[in-house]
Amino acid sequence: MIGSLYSGISGLKANASTMSVIGDNIANVNTTGFKSSTVSFANIFAATLGSSENEIGRGVVLSDVVQNWQSGALENTNSSTDLSINGQGMFLVTDPTDGNQYFTRAGNFQFDLNGDLSTSDGMQVQGYQIDPTGAVLGMGNITLPAGTNNPNETTQLNMALNLDGSALDTTTYDTTITVYDSLGSPVELTFNFVRDLSGATPAWDWSITPSRGACATSGTLTFDTSGNLATPAADPTINITGLTGATDPLDIAWVLTDGSVTGYAGSSSKTAQIQDGFSSGSLQGIEVDEYGIFTGLYSNGVQTPFAQIALADFPSYTGLSKVGSNMYTASTSSGQPLIGTAGTAGMGSVTSGALEMSNVDLASEFVDMITTQRAFQANSRVITSSDDMLAELINIKR
Repeated sequence: MIGSLYSGISGLKANASTMSVIGDNIANVNTTGFKSSTVSFANIFAATLGSSENEIGRGVVLSDVVQNWQSGALENTNSSTDLSINGQGMFLVTDPTDGNQYFTRAGNFQFDLNGDLSTSDGMQVQGYQIDPTGAVLGMGNITLPAGTNNPNETTQLNMALNLDGSALDTTTYDTTITVYDSLGSPVELTFNFVRDLSGATPAWDWSITPSRGACATSGTLTFDTSGNLATPAADPTINITGLTGATDPLDIAWVLTDGSVTGYAGSSSKTAQIQDGFSSGSLQGIEVDEYGIFTGLYSNGVQTPFAQIALADFPSYTGLSKVGSNMYTASTSSGQPLIGTAGTAGMGSVTSGALEMSNVDLASEFVDMITTQRAFQANSRVITSSDDMLAELINIKR
């Protein structure tokens, strides 16, 4: 009879602990990346009274608190550094004070005053650096690139150009393309084409007038009866001289033997142009793609990748140890972290401008709260009923 008191007490303790877990889940319903927990019970060993048929349990004990690692819904934000993971994986961060590693699903990151991508608690997000040549370097802090990028001298240009094959003698056509010197200063090149029917083969004579410096380069274009370029057979090199302070001369290859220049009948026109130079530019923003690659967006239109975020996978997520602030550490139960990048080795993709919400199901939590409350009440009734039975037993002696 006294044993039933202890059974009731064990039920009270277990259900009180369950209510604490439910309360923690509900309290974190709006916590970014929070994973809800569920409670498992186990019966306490039974007392043997001489035969297996008469074993009586001694109550219940809370045996385990297991986290639910199902992904939460995504909430869109206006920040490109708010990141979420679609699938397996966790973000890897380090404490700058001691270098300890932590793992999190909460991707509400921002660049700190040193230009390092960090959590709100100052943990530094880890990733792989990408140098200007595109080579992936070792893992470290994800740091903003310099505020300006270097200019690039134009080395070649290409124009999708048609020169009217039915044009009359001395007909002219002008078109302009902007190129850049070694300092990133623009130079406008005006191409002047003049129809020449004086020779045996109809031709277009061309010359160039730069907005700065001088250009003595000129030539002649001829076409076959199908309107395809016949001469020259090689791409000419345009030489621009007299550019103060910049590389002199500026040599630019005009790619025209790839079929981009034609001599069909019809109006002379330019439908496309491209050149590989640009001026210096200032950093205007960043974007992050599904593979976690950070790209700097510059005012001159250049887009330069500079880092790729690292992700960590675990043999057992339930074995991770909580340390607060949405952070976890590896343990012997979780296994060692497998470090990689998004989209590799079974890891999920990265979504920029979105945060993973808590996976707490409020409806389920409220139902669990009701059943836990009733279980607590029932166990309290076991204690009061056992007390009444003991009181009756004591009254027998009166």
